[in-house]
This record gives sequence, C-alpha cells and structure tokens, in this order.
Amino acid sequence: MPDYEITATLGPGSCSEIVWKDMISSGVNAFRLNTSHIGLSDLNQWIERLSKFSSCLEKRPDIVLDLQGSKWRIGHISTCILDTGKKVRLVLAESSNQKGIIPVPHEDFFDVCRSSSKEIFLNDAKIQLETESFGNDSITAKVVKGGELSSRKGITYLSSDYRIESLNHHDRQILEQTRDTGLFRYAISYIRDASEMKRYRDMFGSNAHLIAKIEREKAIADASQIARYADAIWLCRGDLGAELGQRSMAEAVHGFSAQINDLRVPVHMAGQILEHMKDSCSPTRSEICFMYDALLAGYRGFVLSDETAIGRYAPESCKVAALFKD
Repeated sequence: MPDYEITATLGPGSCSEIVWKDMISSGVNAFRLNTSHIGLSDLNQWIERLSKFSSCLEKRPDIVLDLQGSKWRIGHISTCILDTGKKVRLVLAESSNQKGIIPVPHEDFFDVCRSSSKEIFLNDAKIQLETESFGNDSITAKVVKGGELSSRKGITYLSSDYRIESLNHHDRQILEQTRDTGLFRYAISYIRDASEMKRYRDMFGSNAHLIAKIEREKAIADASQIARYADAIWLCRGDLGAELGQRSMAEAVHGFSAQINDLRVPVHMAGQILEHMKDSCSPTRSEICFMYDALLAGYRGFVLSDETAIGRYAPESCKVAALFKD
C-alpha cells in the first residue's frame, strides 16, 4: 500500500491546539481552512495561531487555503429549517434576516435560471428546491426536500454548466495577503477546464502550490489537461453529486477513478470520506472498505471535511483515515 496524505478541515470541532496535536499524531499531514466560511480578520487569527503552533513541531503541517472560486454560495442568514412543501424566495442579496428569504449574492445565478433545470440543490444536495417562477433578481421555489440551512452553504442547479469563472473579491484579498509568504497551498473550487486553471496558474505564479478541485462534469473530461497547471487534484463528490445527481455522480466518479494513474499529479478523494464519524466514534465497514479500494485504485490522499470541522470525533476520524498508512 503506497503512502498517502490526510488533509483535515479545521472548524468549531477542531479549534484547539490540543486537538491539532492529536490530529497530527494520528496521521494528519495538512490542515484545510475553508475560507468561504471565514472572514479576513478571523482567517488571519487562524493563520497566526497555526504558524505559532507549527513552529514548535519537527515537521510543519501544510496549510491549505480553500478558495471559493466560481462556486455559488448563499449569503448570510440565521440558521433555519426549510420545511418540505413550503415556498421560499431566493433574492439577489448578500444577507437576509427575513423568514423564507434566501439571499444569493451572485448575479450569474439568476442570469442562468431560464436555461437551467428547475431543480436547485443546496448544501451538497441535502436540500432540494424546485423553481416555480423567476425574475431578473429573484426566484420563487418550492421545498422538495427540506433540512437545516445556514450561511454560506453551496447552491447550484442540477446539470448547471454556466457560471462566471473567476476569483471573487474575498479570494483576491486572501491571495494578496498570503502569496508572498510561500507558506500555503491553495485549493480552487469549481474548476471548469484547463483554460481556467491556466489563468489561475498565471495569476498565482509558477511557484505557488495549486490544487484543482474537480466537481463539474466538464472538469472530469478535461482532467488530464487541468493537471498540466496543477500540483494536485481533489475529486470532490459532494458538489459533483449536487451538479449531476446521485447516479450520474457515481458513474462519473467511476470513470474518473479509472484514469487517475495516468495523471501527472497526485489525486485526493474528498467528500464524506468518514461521514458516519461526524457523530460516531467509529466508522462503518463500508467506509473502511471504500478507503482501501480508493487507495488501491491510485488515490494518494483523503480530505476530511465535516468529520473534523464540526464533528465530535476529529482526532479519532484522522486516526481511522490513517488506518492503511505504513
């Protein structure tokens, strides 16, 4: 079994140095900060604490700054429950405190509504809406599958192809503050194709460590060319599933996995690797078998998300993820 990397996402469930130390001793190689959920001042505090913590270690863990890229996310809301059968309005706005109003701060989301499917997915398809009517900057939709919704969760149409491929203002501020340090890796969300990835390579420079997050059908088809401008690739099944639907996602992942040994960069698997361990101290047998099969297929690492960011058993999840390390 080849050696592999474990990247653990930090958040409320893993915000103390004691937990970080346990995670590293359990086998973690890198910490991920999802900058879409972190303001600049808070991000600087995370970085300062991690730098101080790492300076005392014999081997410093890598820090991955995960940028939003062209991914659509809702704005700021109070955490709420969307009830199945109810109606909601999506409006062009940064935030909202009104019940039943979901702010979406992306003009292109509304521009493409007419040419997209009626199905709208939020939070990795945990919530599903169906469009009933729309205008230039608002959409009325019915809740087909309800659930809890909080700020900055992802939103997309089923089989959506168009969006503005660029870094937003927040991403660019992060880049300007960190690019000259040489201390960070950058993961870029929702890469469409090689031409987009090349623009980021030119923007970040040849020395930057760039990770292309594959979560769109076109990106899977263009993976070999995307790899020319990336240092690593993450296959992100959560957003890929929201984009394609469950069956098509499974078919796409299977086809992608068959080609990863031909890519010039290491490929990591992301998305519900040990989802059961978010609330349980032990994994399912299916999760263990999946990890083993993924490593045999050629994946060179796993990215833990909710398991370590908000889960109750962050160090235990890392230890399980490292089960097959030599």
